[in-house]
Amino acid sequence: MRELGPDVPLHFTAFHPDYKMTDIEHTPASTLQRARRIALAEGLHYVYTGNVHDREGGTTFCPGCRKPVIVRDWYEILSHALTPEGRCKHCLTPVPGRYDAFAGQWGRRRVPVHVNVTAA
Repeated sequence: MRELGPDVPLHFTAFHPDYKMTDIEHTPASTLQRARRIALAEGLHYVYTGNVHDREGGTTFCPGCRKPVIVRDWYEILSHALTPEGRCKHCLTPVPGRYDAFAGQWGRRRVPVHVNVTAA
């Protein structure tokens, strides 16, 4: 925190056994949530959990009023409370980052993939 400051995002991401590393256990969500609580207690503002279902760990909170400004659930944005200038709509505290006006839906999407297979 001394070198980068409290506004640099920190992500704790779960390991899932796959391919050639199936002999190692997955990371429990509770481990990531504990790490997140410690980082927040140390003064970091933007600490997230990933690769586990944890709505609170995916939510961005205002560093001023602590209200949620971007609520995420997996890949869906459920609510958005930032101005186009990047300020909390509740208290107008600046939230570091680059922002445009939020419109539309963000979330899970199926993207079609077409594979052409030719016979050899």
